[in-house]
Amino acid sequence: MARILSNGQLTVEIADVGAYGGTRFDWSGFITGVTLEQGGHTFCVPESLIPGQGTGGSGLCNEFGISRAIGYDDAAPGEWFPKFGVGLLQKQKDEPYSFVGEYPLTPFPVTEEWTTDSVTYTVEPLECRGYSMKLVKTLKLEGNRLDIFYYVENVGMKPLRLEEYIHNFVGIDQADVGPDYVLKLPGSPRVTSPESSFTENLLKVEGNHLTWTGGAERQFYCKLEGWEQAEADYYWELVHKSSGAGIRESGDFAAERIALWGDKHVISPEVFIDITILPRHSKGWRRSYQFFTC
Repeated sequence: MARILSNGQLTVEIADVGAYGGTRFDWSGFITGVTLEQGGHTFCVPESLIPGQGTGGSGLCNEFGISRAIGYDDAAPGEWFPKFGVGLLQKQKDEPYSFVGEYPLTPFPVTEEWTTDSVTYTVEPLECRGYSMKLVKTLKLEGNRLDIFYYVENVGMKPLRLEEYIHNFVGIDQADVGPDYVLKLPGSPRVTSPESSFTENLLKVEGNHLTWTGGAERQFYCKLEGWEQAEADYYWELVHKSSGAGIRESGDFAAERIALWGDKHVISPEVFIDITILPRHSKGWRRSYQFFTC
């Protein structure tokens, strides 16, 4: 099931808390659909088009700690560790944490406050071996912009060191990946650390634009650099030339890194924020998505 935010310009579908049910992505504000009413353009697609494959991601869904699982390394098999935005997970074996792994779960309690154009989630903490975090997350519509506000409070005894990003599963009007898409970044972007020669040959950089040389026959992944010193009011912008529709992400924090993942039907620029919060301290930040037609 899903609930709706709408203001006449944007309609946003948000999955009910717990509908996702996995142990990777934040359960609160799990956005499964965005429609720009001007032109009826859509932007969100699932991670996988094949039922049962992938990790259940869809649309605009965020994750805490993909590579820094709080409390995992010092937990013994059978002990619990927190996956913020999800709940307490139980370590099964003495092996490295896997963000795609399956772990027994005790979900965090979540309360919700809805209006027609906003929703606020309060994710209450469950103390776990000195780690404890309260999350307040608000989604609000302003014209053709969706704002996401985060407020994190460290109510535990140990410091919190993790990262957060949104896995933007974007397919504009469900168009497949190909030369019709243009990804714009500040500065002089360049592709680094491609996971394969397929990725390296698929992507082409011209100035501040990245394009695709053809269709994506399989998944691709790389890091994007060269934007770090540029002064700009956005992180990335994706336009589908045939439809004239686009999406732009901005925010009020300095990105720690930007990566790019995708498949035949989906393009996912990923903007990471680095988070360190001492006990009895807090941190807030904002992400904004603007949906437009050229």
